[in-house]
Amino acid sequence: MNDFSQFGKIFLIVVAGVGLLMIIGGKIPWIGKLPGDFFFKGEKFTFYFPLTTSILVSVVLTLIIWLINRK
Repeated sequence: MNDFSQFGKIFLIVVAGVGLLMIIGGKIPWIGKLPGDFFFKGEKFTFYFPLTTSILVSVVLTLIIWLINRK
């Protein structure tokens, strides 16, 4: 299999994983509310940056892709 075909499969898995996470993310109460997820609310603005959640999702997706490519 060529590299482009392999990239396409990995990309499809990542997109499907992100879509699944977005669907079930609202049903998991701790997603987006972990220690290290920054939330600041001012008078005229709100800033939310889910740093810890992003790192956790990145690690999980990396492990999934590593397991798939470990032939």
